[in-house]
Amino acid sequence: MASKEYWFDLAEYDLITAKAMLETERLLYVGFMCHQAIEKALKGFCVLRGMEKIPYTHNLLLLAEKSSLIDTLNDDQMDFIDFLQPLNIEARYPDVKQKLLDVLTVEKCSEIYSLTEEFLKWIKERQ
Repeated sequence: MASKEYWFDLAEYDLITAKAMLETERLLYVGFMCHQAIEKALKGFCVLRGMEKIPYTHNLLLLAEKSSLIDTLNDDQMDFIDFLQPLNIEARYPDVKQKLLDVLTVEKCSEIYSLTEEFLKWIKERQ
């Protein structure tokens, strides 16, 4: 079983990748990597909570529930999870991809990156 450090290290790696994507204006991938960062941090928290089998899912809400963090999330954090959710799988499909690209401006991606950085820090502080 992977350790919590494994998951948190991957989350940090994905956050750094999101920043690189932001700097090069590969905006669709900023959202994707931010989703990945939060997903992996939540999986790390599942390990911290003693789960032996981490769910094979990309669903952030489900991972927040499984990690027991769901009850401590504020409304802004819940809204952020809802916003991030489609930036993972759905971003790969042509009909959704263009809609996302229309929304994902440099300014919006900068905000997503900052919120991800804050949320990741918040998750780590719960250890």
